Amino acid sequence: MLEGITRFDMNEPPRRQKLRPLIWALCFPDVWAHKNKLTKINMEGVKPPYLLLCNHNAFMDFKVAVKACFPNRANYVVAIDGFIGREGLLRTVGGICKRKFTNDITLIRQLKKVIDNGDIATVYPEARYSLCGTTAVLPESLEKLAKLLKVPVVTLICHGHHVNSPFWNVGDRKVKPTEAEMTCVATAEELQELSHEEVMERIEKAFQYDDFKWQKDRGILVKYRKRAEGLHKVLYQCPNCETEYKMSSSGTTLKCDFCGKHWEMNEDGTLSGSDGVTEFSHIPDWYEWERANVRHEVECGEYSVSLNSVVNALPNAKKFINIGNAKFTHNEKGFTLEGNANGEFYSLNIPVPDAYSVHIEYEYLGKYGDCVDLNTLKDTLYVHPLESDYSVTKIALATEELYNKYWREKKAEKEPE
Repeated sequence: MLEGITRFDMNEPPRRQKLRPLIWALCFPDVWAHKNKLTKINMEGVKPPYLLLCNHNAFMDFKVAVKACFPNRANYVVAIDGFIGREGLLRTVGGICKRKFTNDITLIRQLKKVIDNGDIATVYPEARYSLCGTTAVLPESLEKLAKLLKVPVVTLICHGHHVNSPFWNVGDRKVKPTEAEMTCVATAEELQELSHEEVMERIEKAFQYDDFKWQKDRGILVKYRKRAEGLHKVLYQCPNCETEYKMSSSGTTLKCDFCGKHWEMNEDGTLSGSDGVTEFSHIPDWYEWERANVRHEVECGEYSVSLNSVVNALPNAKKFINIGNAKFTHNEKGFTLEGNANGEFYSLNIPVPDAYSVHIEYEYLGKYGDCVDLNTLKDTLYVHPLESDYSVTKIALATEELYNKYWREKKAEKEPE
């Protein structure tokens, strides 16, 4: 597949960040416009180099990270699609390319180089924008990375960015003030004493956040008249009739086109049912209900998706290459993609234990529709299903639940009876 095409050079060493005045000029006006409040915790005496772990809700996260790191140099791990058409610029401002959800030893070397340079190694370990403003799954290897780098571990958790520009309908709702906490969760000295489990426990504790709860607790109102549009991408199953893939949204209303029930998204981010019955007023609760239903399908061996799709490949940072139609399958064996590229048959398989999560997109770039992003160390494949009865959100949830089931069963096999 894609023989003769030059791949992105993942081995090129990260460049020390340049153009910092330009970066500050591009980032600080938006940070100021949203009146961001940055609180530093346990940061006394903490100076570069250190590992900075940030949560991920919107592009504004990057701008607040610039504020948090000011005036020091930082390098940022960025997905390959962020480099399209601007590889030179991204490398110059400190970008390090990564193909999402792959075990890439090269990235470890790149981050070690950043630390050796005396700079800040910035990682977004959730590896995608949060779907509903709550914590996405974190890779178990984080504590190993922290132990390997032997520098302070700092977290940057932003609040309000999902409410301001949700992944399912990006924009600027003028939410202010936004907030962020920059916390040293472990010093270099503590890392020598703490176990891997204790390091991970500290990171996971710091990464607990809920943007819609944050909004309600602070009494922040969003008056945007289209604030519910796109929400059906996340809330794809009706809790009234339990039908999947028949949800729609417009204006401030979320609706099930099968049973007719609709919900109003209020200015404080809560939901209200049209018939006086509100199954879930808190959006993340609805999302977790969907997860529980997917978990049940996985546990019973009932989950399986097979979709005709169009595939766009991104072997480098130049442009997407359409490689035609393919059959996309996701089940207890993992991901399988079978198709023809340039008249030659290809098959890609990513088994369940190799995918603890997956990157998805809604209406990608405004023209490609929803997609699932499958990655190998050499290629990035954006899979766009051609059918209507599916949800990429469900596929993402199923990926995580299949992974959890696999390793839970493996652990049980090793335990003595």
